[in-house]
Amino acid sequence: MKKVKITVLKTTLDKELAAEYGAEGLGPCPMMLEGQTFYADYAKPEGLCDEAWKAIYQYVFALAHGGKDTLFYFGDWIDKRGVAICSCNDGLRPVIFKLEATDEDAGINYTPVR
Repeated sequence: MKKVKITVLKTTLDKELAAEYGAEGLGPCPMMLEGQTFYADYAKPEGLCDEAWKAIYQYVFALAHGGKDTLFYFGDWIDKRGVAICSCNDGLRPVIFKLEATDEDAGINYTPVR
């Protein structure tokens, strides 16, 4: 298993939907900042939004096990091996992430209780 680099590419706000459904003063996600990077493997990296992790972890897992040769959906989604572009599930202000396979080995960084 390899580590996967997670980069926040963009924080967005759907102004039309936010005007109709959002709370007053709603803006782009305050949890993530464009340019932030994290490294993940089997567990959510510290500082990454829990909801974002739930939306992207399956792609992280696939890249961690398939590495730089992974091409999602037979090339009709992403045209670059070892990369996925995903977003969190916030319908009003989604955050867009770039996931990249690395050559860095993942390792357990805790002591198992059993």
